[in-house]
Amino acid sequence: MYLRNLKNIISMQEKKTNSKSAILLMHCPDQPGIIAVMTEFITKNGGNILYLDQYVDRTNKIFFMRLEWDLTNFIIPQEKIEEFFGTLYGQKYNMDFKLYFSDQKPRMAIFVSKMSHCIYDLLARYAAGAWDVEIPIIVSNHPDMEIVAKQFGIDYAYFPITKENKAEQEAKEIALLREKGVTFIVLARYMQILSPEFIDLFPNKIINIHHSFLPAFVGAKPYHAAFERGVKLIGATSHYVTSDLDAGPIIEQDITRISHKDTIDNLVGKGRDLEKIVLSRAVAKHIDRKILVYKNKTIVFN
Repeated sequence: MYLRNLKNIISMQEKKTNSKSAILLMHCPDQPGIIAVMTEFITKNGGNILYLDQYVDRTNKIFFMRLEWDLTNFIIPQEKIEEFFGTLYGQKYNMDFKLYFSDQKPRMAIFVSKMSHCIYDLLARYAAGAWDVEIPIIVSNHPDMEIVAKQFGIDYAYFPITKENKAEQEAKEIALLREKGVTFIVLARYMQILSPEFIDLFPNKIINIHHSFLPAFVGAKPYHAAFERGVKLIGATSHYVTSDLDAGPIIEQDITRISHKDTIDNLVGKGRDLEKIVLSRAVAKHIDRKILVYKNKTIVFN
């Protein structure tokens, strides 16, 4: 309860001091003058640029940009900006773009099985007010983590899953996610493979943590595979989920050194520290709308 109250206090303080802003993520064929056109659109309409970062893929000649601006004196109504921008610039420059607003807080569902290290790290950051996000629901295929949900005052939904009831249970999960207004999902060591039908409903909105440095050791028991292979480094990878197992766009990775002296238990212990850090970094970038997916890669802005 103390942690929850602390989060609410921090959130109220931030609302008093932070002004509303718009965030544009876009990519288009590269050509001269795109930045000038975008910044002119904002400044001529009374906006103040807060953040601008861009990248050019010179091999494929694609321009990527994240642009954020203050809406305090912006003369175009918030509900009209997307339409206005798309008509003026989206079609002309063949842009693929998404527009977000700082007052539209993301709503995150956490899926977890029995392991607690990742979910505790996520919830501690949430409770401390580190992230501008809401967590309305925790979903699990086991009852074990309900005590954790209660500690943080979050609803918990238990859906036991078998081969026979998988489709039925996923339908119930989807209905619950819609009811809760969930905008993205984090798999915090959720030991179930989601169906393609489920994944298709949340494109680039399901974040997974895999306990290896992908593309090495895909699938189950990567620490055992690393031990048998005698590697000198182990890692963790956070990525968006696709229907191809552990092959979605990579958001964040990290590694730690190991040696011939390390047992499998040592690898698991060292790896779990990496897993929770890497997952939290990826989640933070998603919440801040700093990830742009292009084909099966990500551009992760600073």
